[in-house]
Amino acid sequence: MIQVKGLTKAFGKKKVVDTISFDVDKGEVLGFLGPNAAGKTTTMRMITGFLIPTSGTAIVGGHDILNDPLNVRKKMGYLPENAPVYPDMTVYGFLDFIAEIRGFSGREKRERVGNIIERCFLEDVKYQSISILSKGFKQRVCLAQSLIHDPEYLVLDEPTDGLDPNQKHEVRNMIKEMAREKAIILSTHILEEMEAVCTRAIIIANGRIMADDTPEGLKARSSMYGAVRVNLQAPAGEQLINRLKGLSGVKDVVVDDRSLLVYPEKPGPDFVDMVISYLRSNELPILSYFVEQGRIDEVFRKITLGDGGLH
Repeated sequence: MIQVKGLTKAFGKKKVVDTISFDVDKGEVLGFLGPNAAGKTTTMRMITGFLIPTSGTAIVGGHDILNDPLNVRKKMGYLPENAPVYPDMTVYGFLDFIAEIRGFSGREKRERVGNIIERCFLEDVKYQSISILSKGFKQRVCLAQSLIHDPEYLVLDEPTDGLDPNQKHEVRNMIKEMAREKAIILSTHILEEMEAVCTRAIIIANGRIMADDTPEGLKARSSMYGAVRVNLQAPAGEQLINRLKGLSGVKDVVVDDRSLLVYPEKPGPDFVDMVISYLRSNELPILSYFVEQGRIDEVFRKITLGDGGLH
């Protein structure tokens, strides 16, 4: 388990991380979300022992980052932002060097380097100089170094930055596969990525945690959650729309030509059945309908811009 306890970091008088606390268990992928300069990267650097906190601490696998940083780093894999690697080394040479630093030698070292090159799809560039690689390949090399020792805990800062869509898909699948045995913290600006791989999400703004929930729980905070979107064969009359607005449980109805968006007072299957039954009873031909699952981007904007109503 990773336990973060009141982590705070100040540069001069400015607090960039302000008394953050949370836990991450094995089997969890925690998405760390926030606008630029929210404190995400600073928090990750403190958890991994690369930045000393002003106050607070973190416990990683039973080891305190302040009192026992070496054992924390032994159990930790860290992908920093911007993929820092040695540009004058080849991919193979760099990963061989990292494996040796991690304490591997001989046959085990060769096997670990070979396996991680294959796993991170680096076979075609393993003898190339890192300096000539694309941003996406450099990112994969840095991801490989974070995984070469098969750590119990992973901290990944923007792991799909610079990757093309196919590469992103591969890395996301790898993260989901690893999550069965590891505790993973992943920062991202890509809300779609958070939904795809994370079991839980923390939204941070101005150095403070503003929300801590599952992706489904966050979407349920959206004003769109549970609304019924109906596509009709012909426009609905104004009188019928007004009667629909007056039904018990209907919060609002938005009309766009042949499309209706019906907002509920209380989302649920009974509301959906009521809306569809009403339209059919009034002989309105329905082409299709679906229930809105909520919009993470809307929730993110409201939380980070200070709308306390979403708590």
